[in-house]
Amino acid sequence: MILSVSRRTDIPRYFGQWFRNRIREGYLLVRNPVNPRQISQIDLSPSVVDCMVFWTKNPAGLIPYLDELEEYPYYFQFTLTGYGHDVEPDLPDKRSVLIPLFQQLSKRIGRGRMVWRYDPIFINSRYTWEYHKKAFREIASRLGEYTDQVVISFVDFYRKNRRNMAELGVSSPDGDGMRKMAADLAGIAREFGLGIVSCAEELDLEKEGVSHGSCIDRRRIEKILGCRLQGSADPGQRTACGCMESVEVGAYDTCPGGCRYCYASENQQKVKKNLQNYDVNSPLLCGKVEPDDVVTVRKMRSLKEMQMNFDCILSVKKI
Repeated sequence: MILSVSRRTDIPRYFGQWFRNRIREGYLLVRNPVNPRQISQIDLSPSVVDCMVFWTKNPAGLIPYLDELEEYPYYFQFTLTGYGHDVEPDLPDKRSVLIPLFQQLSKRIGRGRMVWRYDPIFINSRYTWEYHKKAFREIASRLGEYTDQVVISFVDFYRKNRRNMAELGVSSPDGDGMRKMAADLAGIAREFGLGIVSCAEELDLEKEGVSHGSCIDRRRIEKILGCRLQGSADPGQRTACGCMESVEVGAYDTCPGGCRYCYASENQQKVKKNLQNYDVNSPLLCGKVEPDDVVTVRKMRSLKEMQMNFDCILSVKKI
């Protein structure tokens, strides 16, 4: 199985010790967001976890525990944008802290296990298209040696971020506007030797130089593993999403980052309430098993093809 860590909250940033403890215990619990009384028990044995995909804006909370993940293949989706504290209030300085952190982590685990995300992209009176091009170029110039790919997407409006987007005066570009933006960013990416793909964009941007991408990327994972994978597209994602199937381990309304475009947290009051239930030793993230909960052991299996080559058995530690 592929472990998604996590689309719902920034585990590397805020819950690194909790995740380390779960690795040590060999399992974790995930509450069903649709039916909260249902809880799945997830086996974290290296024999069934083929790869972990970490989603983060700041992996500092997980880096001290990377040595304990040596039995697991993994890679990072690391978001670095040009937004300031009015949009991403809980991030340290990008020039002096986050970009150097990206570089240091890449040197440690290899550029093929680092993906840069510049998303979501939105336009308002402060964050004009000229602003984005300048910010994208600056970040690309510093990351070209440390990753092989950048992922872009344009902001989507969800129930949980619609009010924030209105307060920021965000406008949604039309198809022609998206194509112009994509072409500009593709040109900059090429200058610095970066492949560029889109995330869950319905619009075809191939002519502009931007391919449809996959965040849970079969090809990247197969390259890391050194073997082929079984498995299909993730049925729980949007139609335009190219991700392969994975097991999500996070929880909604638990990220204290407060990013204004976030689709996973309703508001910070709800987050603060949930964080009161955070226990670094609990198998559940920000919660505990209640008497009327039903815990089911989820059937887990490796997706590696049975006829594995020798490199797959050993796993590729660095690409």
